[in-house]
Amino acid sequence: MLEINQLEFAYPGETAPTMQFDLAVEAGEILSLIGPSGSGKSTLLSLIAGFLAPSAGQILLDDIAIETSSVAARPVSIVFQQHNLFPHLDLYTNVALGVDPSLRLNREQVDAVAAALDQLGLSDLQKRKPGELSGGQRQRVALARVLVRKRRILLLDEAFAALGPALRAELIGLVKNLVRDNNMLALLVSHQPRDALLASTRTAFLCDGKITALEPTSELLDHSQLKEVRDYLGSV
Repeated sequence: MLEINQLEFAYPGETAPTMQFDLAVEAGEILSLIGPSGSGKSTLLSLIAGFLAPSAGQILLDDIAIETSSVAARPVSIVFQQHNLFPHLDLYTNVALGVDPSLRLNREQVDAVAAALDQLGLSDLQKRKPGELSGGQRQRVALARVLVRKRRILLLDEAFAALGPALRAELIGLVKNLVRDNNMLALLVSHQPRDALLASTRTAFLCDGKITALEPTSELLDHSQLKEVRDYLGSV
């Protein structure tokens, strides 16, 4: 389980109130985070990943504190809208970098890369470079790299924003299988309510740097009594 306890952060020089987060995510769960721009969704992911340092509070994974660990030491993988692939390297090498940046892979690691490529339907494309792939294929490569890294926590920051509805649904299905089969947990930031419906049993709504609602996804999207949620969703 991932637990966020009274985690606080404020951007230097800003007059906005200090952000504070409290949250728990179970193994095997994808928790969606929705809310207006500037509400703290990406900030929360950056705190978990270690890109930002909190001023107070704890981040616990299975009761072990990780909030002071280095970025490299945290059991975290993150996928952005921009997939962060190296354009001059082929698909296989981009995935293998997730195992060892030196690319000195042993037999077991080579087999793990091959298995990840096969699981994501990429085996026939492994010699291609990112520029030769579609947007959906590039995000599959990013997910394959997540798979070989074998990290417990997966953070998805608008990872499917550039894709059409059918492809988004397909990749969300793949992520659900990866999380379930590998006993991971994931947080999914999206501005598309349908992504939350497809991905998550529970969804958190963020506003002004706080989680103001955490409910079953359909209840939050269809029946929330919070004005901030209704204003955010509009006629959706």
